Amino acid sequence: MVGLMKQLWFRRWIYPLISLGVALGIGVSSPQMSQGFSIWDILPDVIQYVQLASLGDRQEIALGKQINQQLIRQEVRIYDDPELTDYINRIGQRLAQESYRPPTSNYKYTFQVVDDDSVNAFATLGGFVYIHTGLIEEAENEAELASVIGHEIAHIAERHAINQMRRMALTNGLVTAAGVDQSQIVGLGVEIALRLPHSRDAEYEADRVGLNMLTAAGYAQIGMVDFMHKLARSPSMPTFLSTHPHTRDRINALEQAIDPEFAAVGDGLDPDAYQYQIASLNGESGDRSPSEETDEGFWPL
Repeated sequence: MVGLMKQLWFRRWIYPLISLGVALGIGVSSPQMSQGFSIWDILPDVIQYVQLASLGDRQEIALGKQINQQLIRQEVRIYDDPELTDYINRIGQRLAQESYRPPTSNYKYTFQVVDDDSVNAFATLGGFVYIHTGLIEEAENEAELASVIGHEIAHIAERHAINQMRRMALTNGLVTAAGVDQSQIVGLGVEIALRLPHSRDAEYEADRVGLNMLTAAGYAQIGMVDFMHKLARSPSMPTFLSTHPHTRDRINALEQAIDPEFAAVGDGLDPDAYQYQIASLNGESGDRSPSEETDEGFWPL
């Protein structure tokens, strides 16, 4: 049995290691990438699999844009409300500034609202984050919404989609001597974004990193726990919570990471201020001034 396990382990790892060696050998003498490059023709096909594991920012953005284009052409409908989109973008950019992978001149985050009543959110590589209108309406305040956006940014910052794509490309036989087919990889990126859950470890990591991001951005930590509690009690489990690990375990981990004394310290807990910002979803004009909405006069970004 031990001998068989050693053989399986050897076969599992030797071919990727050989490919990595080839990649490094060729990479030493490869010319620098130029403007307007195609991410699939800059290297020999045989090492494209390795490139999936080590995409630079420019290559990741190029691939992410292709995945985004396919998503909005074939899979989702973008909600046409510039004011709401701007509001979501302000929250997202505030959080992204505190991430392990903040926006730079070369790497941007794009936040889009999806016209869908289901309670869901997802992200893909290249900095693209998607928030369903149903989730925006389900959140009670900005801190709750920000906790979900932070979770999705964490998936991007930790390169979870890229790692998952690399593993699945090999598992599904998309990596051959002829290389990796670009359209298949884009299609795989769409599947990962919409229908294929992240691993247990990736979800825990996104929760932990998202919570740190939420705190650093000045939001109340309790927003993340409250929103998970609320959705865990709903009759139909939201898509982004229905994956491993179990939601109760994720909530327990978050509660252990938060100091109860400071859990409600921070921005984003005013429900009236939040309803004012998302008034268009409820068919309201949203044209009242902040001072007319609350006694405190506190308003999120």
